[in-house]
Amino acid sequence: MANQKTVWSIGARDLLLVVDVQNDFCPGGALAVPEGDAVIAPILRVAPLFQHVVLTQDWHPADHSSFAAMHAGRKPYEVLELEYGPQVLWPVHCVMGSSGAEFHAKLTLQASYVQRKGSDARVDSYSAFFENDRRTPTGLEPVLCARGIERIFLAGLAYDFCVGYSALDARRRGFEAIVLQDGCRAIDLNGSRERMEENFAQAGVCVAQTGDLTAPLQ
Repeated sequence: MANQKTVWSIGARDLLLVVDVQNDFCPGGALAVPEGDAVIAPILRVAPLFQHVVLTQDWHPADHSSFAAMHAGRKPYEVLELEYGPQVLWPVHCVMGSSGAEFHAKLTLQASYVQRKGSDARVDSYSAFFENDRRTPTGLEPVLCARGIERIFLAGLAYDFCVGYSALDARRRGFEAIVLQDGCRAIDLNGSRERMEENFAQAGVCVAQTGDLTAPLQ
């Protein structure tokens, strides 16, 4: 017998977490994810189902340690061992106050909260919950707990980095985590997409489509 498709009924304890839909991650940006702006339409389609919507925003100082330009002789996408572990070196992107750090103009969402991350020049922050040292919290978790959130649906950029690490940390902190695959795009750096999906399977992160979501029955 064929597997039945899971339909997710969205209620008051569910959150839509929209990750880093910023100009620098969209076509023409400094760190453009292929088809990055294609995530906007599916996100806008499901956002009205949710009472709670949170945006994350990469917000880096110009001298951030994850920028290849800060390390002599290093090029973007090389991996360098920093104090907290291996770090991909990126092009300069999402600098505080720059147009590249702004949300894409077509992302017309009413969010209840914006979580900025990556503001400490010494450490990167892929996850919405923790910086890349895996110890320092961003401050998002108590905000969600105060709102009674139990399930987090994630979309945005990039599937195999900031979305993925946010989903894994959501599970680590006791939330259900569902990644909306058609509401994401991946960088796919040296197999990063496949590795992230293996991590999802091990951690119990679900992968769904925006068409799998529905409003609760009245």
